[in-house]
Amino acid sequence: MILMKKHLKSYFEILNFKLKFGLFSLFFFFFSLFTIQGQQIAILKYNGGGDWYANPTALPNLIKFCNINIKTSIKEIPETVEVNSVAIFNYPIVFMTGHGNVSFTDDDIENLKNYLVSGGFLHISDNYGLDTYVRREMKKVFPTLDFKEIPYNHPIYRQTFTFENGTPKIHEHENKQPQGFGLFYEGRLVCFFDF
Repeated sequence: MILMKKHLKSYFEILNFKLKFGLFSLFFFFFSLFTIQGQQIAILKYNGGGDWYANPTALPNLIKFCNINIKTSIKEIPETVEVNSVAIFNYPIVFMTGHGNVSFTDDDIENLKNYLVSGGFLHISDNYGLDTYVRREMKKVFPTLDFKEIPYNHPIYRQTFTFENGTPKIHEHENKQPQGFGLFYEGRLVCFFDF
């Protein structure tokens, strides 16, 4: 009889634990369902005098388009993150734009490289005048890599939408055709640069 009571007590303790765990899991599921909005994209704040804050509506407009047309759940207002901040690792994609000079410190270089080789992605959009500076600073991040023009048959142009002619024209650059360049680290595209 005593043995039976011990087994019964153990059975109810296990049942009680499972019930509590199940209720907690259910609560967490519903809490997550109504509070987690999805991924976040950040704008990269850099030094050097270039206007990293240029085109304040470009990224929110792109996010809105993606959320509506391809059913993403990206937060509509992008965050801002500094190059040397550990917070950069919270964002799967960071966006860099502007006109003019870009300057990375040694801490910036180390942090950005760690971010990119760890799975992060940098999209650089040259408003005009960023090209020389971006190439110089990214060469500090990846001394052995060069930007390579991405051919029109690359998967980046053929995901949800097909861009038969490569990069769509975003900014005017001396009447040149739009171009998309990439840095490939160990075969993976880590940085896309539209020019």
